[in-house]
Amino acid sequence: MMKSIFRSIASVFIVILMHNTINAQEVKKVDEVKILTSAVCGMCKDRIEQNIAFETGVKDVVLDLDTKIVTIKYKTAKTNPEKLKLALSKLGYDADNVTADNVAYEKLPPCCKKGNAKH
Repeated sequence: MMKSIFRSIASVFIVILMHNTINAQEVKKVDEVKILTSAVCGMCKDRIEQNIAFETGVKDVVLDLDTKIVTIKYKTAKTNPEKLKLALSKLGYDADNVTADNVAYEKLPPCCKKGNAKH
């Protein structure tokens, strides 16, 4: 009788342990990141949305010019926020704590440079 009680308790414990392990392995497949940029105008918006859309793993890109925040939905298995910030930098824009690549920034049209008013 004691053995059957022990087996029942052990079986329940194993089922609970397996359930918790499976849940711990479930990872978001798609995530979203919001990144503050140095974008200024509609040309910036077009450049960012069109180019970042082609980055590996990116599902959706939207830049809000009023807040200068780009919202990117991406596949977590393919990319991460740091890679996306680097991609924005290589386009010539600041991306949170990542400053714009100097060479790319110099290639931006004058209207897209930092400090220019929204137009």
